[in-house]
Amino acid sequence: MKRRDFLNSTALAAVAVSTSGFIRFNGQNFAGDCETTTDILGPFYRPGSPVRNTLLVKGEEGVPIELYGTIRHNDCSSPYKNAKVELWHCDKDGVYDNTSNQFRYRGTTHTDDKGSYSFNSILPVPYDAGGGMIRPAHFHLIITAEGYQPFVTQLYFTGDKNIANDPAAASPTAERRILNVENLNNGSKKVNYDVSMALSLAVEAVALKKLTGSYTSTKEPKDKKEFFIKDNHLWLKNEVFGEMYEYVGHNKFEYPGMPPGSYSSLQFEILATGAVQLTMAEAYGTYVSPTEIFIKES
Repeated sequence: MKRRDFLNSTALAAVAVSTSGFIRFNGQNFAGDCETTTDILGPFYRPGSPVRNTLLVKGEEGVPIELYGTIRHNDCSSPYKNAKVELWHCDKDGVYDNTSNQFRYRGTTHTDDKGSYSFNSILPVPYDAGGGMIRPAHFHLIITAEGYQPFVTQLYFTGDKNIANDPAAASPTAERRILNVENLNNGSKKVNYDVSMALSLAVEAVALKKLTGSYTSTKEPKDKKEFFIKDNHLWLKNEVFGEMYEYVGHNKFEYPGMPPGSYSSLQFEILATGAVQLTMAEAYGTYVSPTEIFIKES
């Protein structure tokens, strides 16, 4: 399936900042910087990819590349053992394997005692996303570590001329995700990406914009929900002004300050058509409201 069919599904990004930073020497003293960037999951994620470090497919062409790095706790120093790392990307023709049992160019691994992970695959290629948009080559990565919010991201590569014209890749928050490519003597390549996990994620306005607008109930066409952005948060419009929701990961937002056992959640899903599906779920004490589904057309 060509990635061009899902142009609108990949431009959602968020920023995760933990309380302390990577310790590094800046020329005068040691300073910390623990900022990372993360995306909202698009339609190409497939759970259950095989546990393997090598994603190379026998008989298929492509430039070999190794992706490696270290996963750390939110102190940006201590390695995180046994974090789950999932990688997926397109093949040399810009096609994703979304259906086969082989899970081509998809794999799962876990970090070792030092927090290290690695994958061997081929370098993904840029592709025509439609409307004159050429998406830069990129890896998709999701990291799951108990005690932290799941971390979802796209990784780009230096020297890709398509980065400058891609809204997601050209965003200032993506700068740390444009990886330097090391060329090895055997013709293969190598890139490094380290991550420090964060307890919570704050979604930036450019990402939230994809979720704003009017949603229509799948059961009652007259029932609509309107979302807007204020102070870098997603708000649901009401008769007075609105209700603010906080991002909790995996495309899910929750209303803050609810008592134990109660919740009000918004689950967004980007569909293959470019539309966005919203599932609203609420409970207060013993009362559980029926789940409602809304659609915002592309």
